Amino acid sequence: MNEVTRQFRDFFVSLKLTIVLLALSIILIFAATVDQVNLGIWAVQQKYFHSLFVLWRVGDIPVPVFPGGYLIGGFLLINLISAQVYRFKLSAKKSGIWLTHVGLIILLIGELLTGLWQEEFALRLDEGQSKNYSESYRFNELAVTETTDAAFDDVVVIPEKILARGEAIQHAKLPFRIVPKLYYPNATIPENDSKAPTPSHATKGIGLQVGVVPLPLTYKQDERNLPAAYVELVGADGLIGTWLVYANPGMPPQRFEYAGRSWKIALRYERNYKPFSLTLLKFSNDRYAGTAIPKNYSSRIRLNTPEGRDDREVLIYMNNPLRYAGLTFYQASFDGPKTTILQVVRNPSWQMPYIACTLMTLGLLIQFGIHLVAFIARRRKIAAVAA
Repeated sequence: MNEVTRQFRDFFVSLKLTIVLLALSIILIFAATVDQVNLGIWAVQQKYFHSLFVLWRVGDIPVPVFPGGYLIGGFLLINLISAQVYRFKLSAKKSGIWLTHVGLIILLIGELLTGLWQEEFALRLDEGQSKNYSESYRFNELAVTETTDAAFDDVVVIPEKILARGEAIQHAKLPFRIVPKLYYPNATIPENDSKAPTPSHATKGIGLQVGVVPLPLTYKQDERNLPAAYVELVGADGLIGTWLVYANPGMPPQRFEYAGRSWKIALRYERNYKPFSLTLLKFSNDRYAGTAIPKNYSSRIRLNTPEGRDDREVLIYMNNPLRYAGLTFYQASFDGPKTTILQVVRNPSWQMPYIACTLMTLGLLIQFGIHLVAFIARRRKIAAVAA
């Protein structure tokens, strides 16, 4: 082993590196906890933990000011694996330490995969309603739908981040170009004259009657940003029109005709479609006697696949989710006596924390047992010599 390789090995094996990384982790967690008041949980996760560096903006330039969770966690993982290989030789006496470290490695890898792969959506159902899709908590999309065929809708969706760039979009299925003219990351349509809306740029649809009021971005846990945009459609013969689209569920899609075909356009919550549907049969909201405090709420759901492979009823309630097709459906909330809101989570690595905690617990018990047996043996030996 040459000198450079040895220096790299000694650096990553070093216990000093472990202490420094743990200290940086404590500072990062403290800063994130303080900033959570301003940003909310999700934004704090993205800024502090699901990043290589914590960035502060100086004007329009993001400047790294502190190592992020991915960078600290990555170095901790390398440090732990290096120590496992070079410092703790595998033996019966070290088996507990090995199991504990393997558990920690799995825990770190599991957190990394969760940050990269986990998806969260919401499924809102009224009694008797069926859906084969859930909706994002944070992201939105522009949906342009051809409705010429009464039996089938052909939908083209444009992610919000592409819409925000303001660049012209041409899709092979659309006989016109989509040109975003103005984009507001958060906005509202005022119901009265208390807030003066911006001048409307729309030439078609609801934008002829109303305008939007831009709002600052919100990071509160119980609020979400509702973007709005003015979208221009340009066909082969020139301008078709400009529509105001707004990501509010209460705003229905706007319909128009072009090239002898029927269309509708809407800015909506991003949807995640699945090859099965859920139907809300009954929503129950039990309360403590004499109060309006919820005691338990549950949803009786019918799960159905188009080919009939699955057709069954499932009861979802607190701490009793439905797990199906890699998704977990939790009873999250409700809206009124006949509307349930389910949280839909996709996390392929959800079992890894359980495996990691089991291994660490087993490793600590084994290591404690080894030292306990050695301690008892020494005491007996001392007692025998004294006798």
